[in-house]
Amino acid sequence: MRYVEHRLRVTLHDSRSIVGTFLAFDKHLNLVLSEAEEFRQLRKQPSGGGSALLEERTEKRTLGLVLIRGENVVALAVEGPPPPTKSAATGIASRGRGMGAPPMPTGGPPPGAPPMGLGAAPVHGVGAPGMLPPPPPPGAGGFGRGRGRGGM
Repeated sequence: MRYVEHRLRVTLHDSRSIVGTFLAFDKHLNLVLSEAEEFRQLRKQPSGGGSALLEERTEKRTLGLVLIRGENVVALAVEGPPPPTKSAATGIASRGRGMGAPPMPTGGPPPGAPPMGLGAAPVHGVGAPGMLPPPPPPGAGGFGRGRGRGGM
């Protein structure tokens, strides 16, 4: 948990590396990374079939938000610390991880008033148990025994 929001390098079993901001994981080591980039090592051999390496280059691809299946992960490495918070740069007080701000009032009903759409009058089926109709007497309908066809 202490590496959440850090830049992580994930090496996969097919030798690819993915670098991104670590957001979440689970018990299977499935990983969620944001702002992810994939790096591949491409090797070219001479056409004559020799064992000498002609060229090696790294290919980069931008992925964005990715979910990596845990069974493909070979290694994890911390690339860097978490980026500075955007709220500190703009002067807004930081609330910390998991702390949300209440929604801004939008001109809705005042506190203590019924929710919009229900109005002031009670609505059938919404509210206290006393507002529901009484149940039918036994044998007057519904799914009682002795009614309908036998066996159904």
